[in-house]
Amino acid sequence: MESTAILRFARVSARKARLVADLVRGMDVPDAIEALMFTPKKSAPLVKKLIESAVANAEHAAANGDGSVDVDSMYVKTIHVDQGPQL
Repeated sequence: MESTAILRFARVSARKARLVADLVRGMDVPDAIEALMFTPKKSAPLVKKLIESAVANAEHAAANGDGSVDVDSMYVKTIHVDQGPQL
């Protein structure tokens, strides 16, 4: 089951956020959250919250349907960082 989450209008440079996104791309969700807890970048808590939101969205979708979700088997398939509006 795929799940999505979108973070918009974060006051972080896209180039700096891509460093954190590249760190967790392809990792298991528990490993990615643990790695982000100890990453000293400004965008690390934002990406951590985004991943947790995607997991919560998957659990909600499974609860409404007839399926179940194992959080330990989930992984970060894709993560994109695009440039937002400039001041």
